[in-house]
Amino acid sequence: MFSIIIPTWNNLAFAKLCVESIRKNSAFNHQIILHVNDGSDGTRQWAIDEQIDHSWSADNVGICAAVNEAGGLATTDYVVYMNDDMYVCPGWDTAIMDEIKKARTDCFMLSSTMIEPTDHNNPCVIVRDYGTTIETFKEQQLLAECGAMEKADWTGSTWPPTIVHRKYWLITGGYSIELSPGVSSDDDFSMKMWAAGCRIFKGVGKSRVYHFQSKSTLRIKKNNGRKQFLMKWGINQSTYNKYYIRRGTPWTGPLTDPTGSHMQWEQFRAWAKRKIM
Repeated sequence: MFSIIIPTWNNLAFAKLCVESIRKNSAFNHQIILHVNDGSDGTRQWAIDEQIDHSWSADNVGICAAVNEAGGLATTDYVVYMNDDMYVCPGWDTAIMDEIKKARTDCFMLSSTMIEPTDHNNPCVIVRDYGTTIETFKEQQLLAECGAMEKADWTGSTWPPTIVHRKYWLITGGYSIELSPGVSSDDDFSMKMWAAGCRIFKGVGKSRVYHFQSKSTLRIKKNNGRKQFLMKWGINQSTYNKYYIRRGTPWTGPLTDPTGSHMQWEQFRAWAKRKIM
């Protein structure tokens, strides 16, 4: 049904749990594709033993190159990008398929709704602590409670798990490797979908995925994603999120192009910032 791309970097315990949850809690039989960065912790051998489709790099190539290489192995119509520190809850894929059927177009970008243990004032997530490590994970409690949580559909899909039609994965070229190792690559891919004509950026409230909020990014030297986004698109990420995809606002339907004096001011600010960089 879906081709689920999961990049992983020596994070075997979380990768195993993620794959197990997909196999156990999905209603459909999905293609799972790993990109194994390094894999010296046993991840690559485990993927071989489990006969999981995967690509491999000897070193950590970052999110962008990893998802693109794994994406080349996709065989279904729908490409899902998911982090290895996620656990899918029952009904996550049926809720997404219901939205795909309602869309009546293949030009969309959907996100599952994350359940996270720590509150970062993110209006797109549900905050409930079911553990931050494999050892402290309260799996049975999560499974018992996840279906009863209230969360309406929201606008502004960019964060994984994200789902797009494979046609648009190919049209946009996947994730932009100039943003490696990956800071701001989510917003950049979303902006590429906007440029390709997408106006459905929907977070699906009934599709739930627990996110452990792993600290993998602390192990890498980060790129200056905000500056790269500004120089590439001519607007700030904050402008894109607030006025284009309106991230975190209640879902009211397909988006329209932003207009008004506030946009003129934001565009002037972006122009001035690019001039001094």
